[in-house]
Amino acid sequence: MALHTGSTEPLRAHHSNPLVGLANPAVGDNVYLPEIGLADDPVPPDVAYQLIRDELLLDGSARLNLATFVTTWMEPQALTLMSDCADKNMIDKDEYPQTAEIERRCVAILADLWHATDPNDACGCSTTGSSEACMLAGMAMKRRWEAQVRAAGGDLKTRVPNLVMGANVQVCWEKFCRYWDVEPRMVPMEGDRLHLEAPGAVAACDENTIGVVAILGSTFDGSYEPVAEIATALDKLAAGGGPDIPVHVDGASGGMIAPFLDPDLKWDFRLPRVASINTSGHKYGLVYPGVGWVLWRDKAHLPEELVFNVNYLGGNMPTFALNFSRPGAEVVAQYYNFFRLGRNGFTAVQQASRDVAMSLAERIGGLDEFELITKGDQLPVFAFTTSSKVTGWDVFAVSRRLRERGWQVPAYTFPEHREDLAVLRVVCRNGFSLDLADLFFKDLLSAVHDLHEDSGNTVISGPSGFRH
Repeated sequence: MALHTGSTEPLRAHHSNPLVGLANPAVGDNVYLPEIGLADDPVPPDVAYQLIRDELLLDGSARLNLATFVTTWMEPQALTLMSDCADKNMIDKDEYPQTAEIERRCVAILADLWHATDPNDACGCSTTGSSEACMLAGMAMKRRWEAQVRAAGGDLKTRVPNLVMGANVQVCWEKFCRYWDVEPRMVPMEGDRLHLEAPGAVAACDENTIGVVAILGSTFDGSYEPVAEIATALDKLAAGGGPDIPVHVDGASGGMIAPFLDPDLKWDFRLPRVASINTSGHKYGLVYPGVGWVLWRDKAHLPEELVFNVNYLGGNMPTFALNFSRPGAEVVAQYYNFFRLGRNGFTAVQQASRDVAMSLAERIGGLDEFELITKGDQLPVFAFTTSSKVTGWDVFAVSRRLRERGWQVPAYTFPEHREDLAVLRVVCRNGFSLDLADLFFKDLLSAVHDLHEDSGNTVISGPSGFRH
């Protein structure tokens, strides 16, 4: 028997989820996905799911995407854990204190991996990706430079801050400079020098330089920049009476590779001049997008005025981020990987990716049609170009032919001063096995054969496949 209020109308499920009891009209053949405005009526959840899923089949296969650095496979247990945390707002540390504790543990683990003097004194946070992490690191460098100028009696109104970096930096650094009114000083490529090196970095510095960005793993070819050499050159500059300039290491990919595969390489907080480091958890941190991390060697390198103490939902919460709401699922997934794999497990996974990259690069480099730019022995990434023996087609045509078989391999030219160099780049990630590499190589051979057959007296090209 239904309970009644003062009226004769029975109590309805006013306080339940309205989606649960939403009436679904009969669905015929005339159901279309909205492109501009909303339809008048709802559709059954199974229909909504199926139609959207069908459209998404038009996307390329993530596992065959050799352009992206982003993780395309995780264990099902990790995916379940992420689903369990999908409703948690990472920023609400008072309501989700254990998720906040997991974030703190991840920061401490990274501080230990990157040889902070005292991992408990290192400070950092999760971000939505390396781009946000770079913005935060750049803001900290600019504020520290401003404080130094004021302390020396300088006038900030007459000074224009600049940031020194190689022309191969990811576009997020150009965004930082534009958004925060910093002059980008791009050291161009020349000849075989395809990334930033110490002489060029020092030559570009002056008293208005807020920092030098060194990249541990260039997205153009997978190579490490010589962080230790750059830091040593800046040490000499400061010792000779020049400006005292910090280094930020953009370890978007290499920050999760070098600690395991190149443990003797000094690029991190072992170098006193390295003030901050960022990495992408969703690249070689093996987590689905999007999560990044940024750390400072100690609290002195993160200006206090950038940290907000917010009275939010009943708790006093320090925060330093560009986003105030973001999911906690990826942070939990990062901790899952740290716990699940440990140091030896991470080493095995990253070594497998490097082994695949070096093996595949060696086979491609052995073909008459191609020349290697890098060989996958730093990041599990390599770039290659056509040899002088090829006249009838170019790397763009190869990219297009490989796409016909489902492979997404970017073809692009290098930046200013080396725009003559056009390459293909292959990113080897966890899940791209030796078996898949064999299949890729066979399809590459087939593409080369077809291009030779089809070229005739014309040059076959195609649009660039590099879109990110």
